[in-house]
Amino acid sequence: MPADRNVFGTELEPCSTDPETGYRRDGCCRAVEADIGRHEVCAVMTEEFLEFSAAQGNDLLTPRPELQFPGLEPGDRWCLCLGRWVEAYRAGRAPPVVLEATHEAVLADLDPDVLRECEHGRR
Repeated sequence: MPADRNVFGTELEPCSTDPETGYRRDGCCRAVEADIGRHEVCAVMTEEFLEFSAAQGNDLLTPRPELQFPGLEPGDRWCLCLGRWVEAYRAGRAPPVVLEATHEAVLADLDPDVLRECEHGRR
């Protein structure tokens, strides 16, 4: 089975193990066929994004132990749903992206220039 690749075409790096993220909760933003939300974007949470997400009906701040969800804080890395990240980008509230830990599958829907514009450490 080939290794998962990031947007640079190199081996996908882990996004976070504390908190443990990814559709499979293995720390990586893998493209998983069963994942209809496409948790493929590794992003660094910001207060602005967390507030935006909550306003859209997806509260990422509150812990949900029954879903193995610890609740997030600014600075945490998390595998976001591609659609939510795009929605936040269009609203001017997208969190920075960790490109080495973002799955190459997002390139089918996102322009690489948009990703570079939002690269963690760049802005």
